[in-house]
Amino acid sequence: MLDDLITSKTRVKLLYILLNSPSEMYHVRELVRRSEEEINAVRRELLLLEKKGIVQKEQRANRVYCYLNKAYPFYFDLIRIYSKTMGLGGDIIKNKVKLGKIKYAMLSGKFVLRSKDNPEEVDLLVVGTVVLPELALLVRNEEAKRSQEINYTVMTEEEFNFRKKRRDPFISSIIYGSRVMLVGDELSMLS
Repeated sequence: MLDDLITSKTRVKLLYILLNSPSEMYHVRELVRRSEEEINAVRRELLLLEKKGIVQKEQRANRVYCYLNKAYPFYFDLIRIYSKTMGLGGDIIKNKVKLGKIKYAMLSGKFVLRSKDNPEEVDLLVVGTVVLPELALLVRNEEAKRSQEINYTVMTEEEFNFRKKRRDPFISSIIYGSRVMLVGDELSMLS
């Protein structure tokens, strides 16, 4: 699977564009412009991604649009990989030492898929002893890129464990909902 992804820089660029907004459809010329690659290279890679089942194409009038195939068996795995290497998730992992002693950090599934219905939902939960100004800086940078507010919650490990034992609805909705773990062991978090 990874060999399919890393053999071509054009393919990697296309995947990053598509994974950045997984529910968007892109005209081939727009992908050429965003990837800054030659049109023939983009078409060749899109054809390969379509044969592998990663991308689907749709004809509308005289234009061809491409989008990620949600039925692809590794669709959510690709989304998780992207979330851990790019954007806010990648920044948190890269700056983990600067951020303090993080026990758990997770992004909500709706945030990752950019399909948030309720603006009050938490996008990011960080548990541990966190350097708040460093985390706030990373969040502000991502907010500027996305042009939208990011809701995040920070709590100590003691508070998290206390609220988890009390079956706090807020904590339960986060840990039992769709999420991408950035830092920490998912099994120990649930136990």
